[in-house]
Amino acid sequence: MEFLANSKIIRVCGVEPESIVDGPGFRYVLFVQGCPHRCKGCHNPESHDPEGGFDMTTGDVFREIQENKHLRGVTFSGGEPFEQAEALVELARMIKGAGLSLMCYSGYTLEELQARHDPWTDELLLMTDILVDGRFVESQRNLTLIYRGSENQRVIDMNKTREAGEVVLYKSDFDIDVII
Repeated sequence: MEFLANSKIIRVCGVEPESIVDGPGFRYVLFVQGCPHRCKGCHNPESHDPEGGFDMTTGDVFREIQENKHLRGVTFSGGEPFEQAEALVELARMIKGAGLSLMCYSGYTLEELQARHDPWTDELLLMTDILVDGRFVESQRNLTLIYRGSENQRVIDMNKTREAGEVVLYKSDFDIDVII
């Protein structure tokens, strides 16, 4: 594939090639390196330092994704994916071209991302099917939530949001009220 020849570099904290907890279905998870939010209580603090981690090309990541024919989608987590939006757009194009869904986590809210008026951020948002937005707030931590760690975060159905012109929250088959 010619698009792999000029691959962009992504600074990576790690990958999880087979996850069932980082979005709907069987997913490949890319944890990017570098996060300006540095939320207290973050479950992935080793991803904060932008100088940490290691480099991977978008082509190498996509080859790993293609190796597993059982994947339903890919999740970009972090760190903060939108700090590497340009490289992730290239990867997202490949992912969407392969017919996979794309989920992104961000410490920024959707409104903060839109206010950037950055073409790479805008394009990554356009390709995102599900966005979990908002910083992790330790005092609002809730282990019963699906795909998010604190009450203030939203799981946004980006396709329905674009259609409706307003935020539409994602509804999972697993959305249930848990009484402890």
